[in-house]
Amino acid sequence: MNLVQTPEYRESYANSVQIRVSVWDFQLAFGLASSEAPDQVTIRNHTAIFLSPQQAKALCNMLGQNLAQYEHAFGTLNLEPQSHSFSPGPVN
Repeated sequence: MNLVQTPEYRESYANSVQIRVSVWDFQLAFGLASSEAPDQVTIRNHTAIFLSPQQAKALCNMLGQNLAQYEHAFGTLNLEPQSHSFSPGPVN
């Protein structure tokens, strides 16, 4: 296999993904979620990727395998937010 990146290739960070499904494809919309107020979250989508159902299933399998390896090496990932209690004092 020869992997070549086109001139249009870009890397992006996303902390949000929405998934839409149709009979023909899966759409993954990637974006950045931020909170300007305690009761408001804004998601700014920047990229949408369309996959065939077969490619989506292959991606799911690969992510599952890689997550299992990650957790084996670094510990279990928790999806629930963890509250941190910091001792009072100056922030440096």
